[in-house]
Amino acid sequence: MVSAEQLAALYPATPTEASLVKESATLLPGYRARGDPAPLLVVQDERTLLLPDRRGNNRLDSLRNVVADGRVALLCLVPGKNETLRINGHATLSSDPALCQRLAMDGKPPVTVLVIHIEVVYFQCARALLRSGLWQPERWPDTRTLPTAGSLLREATQGRFDGTSYDAALPQRQRDTLY
Repeated sequence: MVSAEQLAALYPATPTEASLVKESATLLPGYRARGDPAPLLVVQDERTLLLPDRRGNNRLDSLRNVVADGRVALLCLVPGKNETLRINGHATLSSDPALCQRLAMDGKPPVTVLVIHIEVVYFQCARALLRSGLWQPERWPDTRTLPTAGSLLREATQGRFDGTSYDAALPQRQRDTLY
């Protein structure tokens, strides 16, 4: 993969309205998550990891960054563990059908696979996670008081986005589009 045009040809679906309006010039909660049942990262060899790109919102922000620059930094979290594993390196995207099929989940292969060439791996100390209480539910905030994704999208679009319908359909949409 060497161009944004090649990437767009592999992902012809148009991003949803919610995906397009989530970007803001002001501070809004956001992340580009990747996750799977273990193992999320597949070890190809001692210096190469494979990370399948599962179904998502088709915005392709992270994948465009890889195509444009290639540098990657991963922060690997394991539930219940306070240390994190940091991996820095360079990546390329592969759409090789055999590789994608090898990494299929529930019979659905990824469209692309991130091939990560490791430059440095290290553990991050546990202090930040210990201070945050990330794995301690008794320290978590009451999420009932937090805004929903739909309400944030409605606010970001000054009411043009139907956040109520988005929130109502979200649980079923997540189940239907997991893989």
